[in-house]
Amino acid sequence: RKRSHHEPESEKRKKEIAAEVLEIRMEALKGVRILDMSHVQAGPTCSQLLAWLGADVIKFENPVGDATRGQLRDVPNADSLYFTMLNCNKRSITVNMKTAEGKQVFVDLLKKCDIIMENFGPGVLDRLGFTWEKIHELNPKIVMGSIKGFGSSGPYADFKAYENVAQAMGGAMSTTGVPDGPPFVTGAQIGDSGTGLHLAIGLLAALRQRDRTGKGQYVEVAMMDGIMNLCRVKFRDHQRLTRGGLSEFSVPTHKGMGDVPRGGNDSGGGQLGNAVRCKPGGPNDFLYVVVQEAVWDALANRIGPDIGMPGLATDPKFAKIADRRKNQNEMWEIIGEFALKHTKRELMAILNPLDVPCGPVMGTEDLANDEHVRGRQMWVELDHPQRGKWWNVGMPIKLSDSPADIQRSPLLGEHTEEVLKEVLGYSEEKIAQLKSAGAFSAPPKKAA
Repeated sequence: RKRSHHEPESEKRKKEIAAEVLEIRMEALKGVRILDMSHVQAGPTCSQLLAWLGADVIKFENPVGDATRGQLRDVPNADSLYFTMLNCNKRSITVNMKTAEGKQVFVDLLKKCDIIMENFGPGVLDRLGFTWEKIHELNPKIVMGSIKGFGSSGPYADFKAYENVAQAMGGAMSTTGVPDGPPFVTGAQIGDSGTGLHLAIGLLAALRQRDRTGKGQYVEVAMMDGIMNLCRVKFRDHQRLTRGGLSEFSVPTHKGMGDVPRGGNDSGGGQLGNAVRCKPGGPNDFLYVVVQEAVWDALANRIGPDIGMPGLATDPKFAKIADRRKNQNEMWEIIGEFALKHTKRELMAILNPLDVPCGPVMGTEDLANDEHVRGRQMWVELDHPQRGKWWNVGMPIKLSDSPADIQRSPLLGEHTEEVLKEVLGYSEEKIAQLKSAGAFSAPPKKAA
């Protein structure tokens, strides 16, 4: 990529070498250019992942910038972590779409890109004059990705959605929590980031088809739809309830009860599982344990003698899996009594040699300092011209021949001239004319 002639030669060469190394390493989506109009979390999750896979992602922002640049700000006058953690490896260009000149820049970029992405509210792009039909007419090969709360069809199409609204309406909240308590949202951002991952799959499939047919298409993912997909096993249980109870649940269930109940920390699968409290009893001092049928004897023979129950393995209440399901609350009390004698790491060390699937509840502090996490490059330190040193969650998809090289997020409009020259071939004179016309800046505020 061309750099400003004002840069010192040595610094310029360093950047060129870094860019060359980055290009060599990130081959998977090399040559794919994405015009990213998305903002906040759902769309940026998708485009950041594609950027890490090697796509050239041009973040197309209005002159004020993505709202998250200033949301939940922890460093004065610097882009917030909300923005920086979702926009790595992208180039930023600012364009005022309310001017004719800005719209022309947008059209020119459309013609040079393989994918365009947006997650505006219903009808926003249409009102600017850019329906999917118009975009497809301007560039028949382009793939367009849209994230909506509830899709573009159906009675909910015009409703606005946020992460937790999508969780509420997609089935996640009603099945999360304890039976006698209120429904809970999950800590994982399955509505926003989960939908972004769904969109990435759709875009890559459409791109593959475009390469065969020469024709782009419209790819839509609704947040509500994505949540339902992630709640698939709950809809499995919903149908099972029409024929009988759910024996793996620790709470009462019966045929014809309708909604799948909230089951606390029940495993939700064929094997019994739950979180057991460990010493010293802090908020995250728990170990999640799965009692597979094959490990019961070894588990019971290890813990039974320590709690005065040497015959636990053959106790008629627990000897067979059907008995353990029926008496699972008592079983978990017994395992819990043993667990309280140990820290979660000590208990994990006891159970792992017995081949018992288990894992400690790890807080964010645990994960940020975990050797395994660091070794997998899932907690990566970056430098930012405004923020200084900061950390980002790494790339969860590991490609053997094209590992991701994670770079910081862009400053607002940092690459405007670079993109105009390199991608569109604009001259200095044309860029100056467009600047004068307000194509890249917000209109001056009217006097009060």
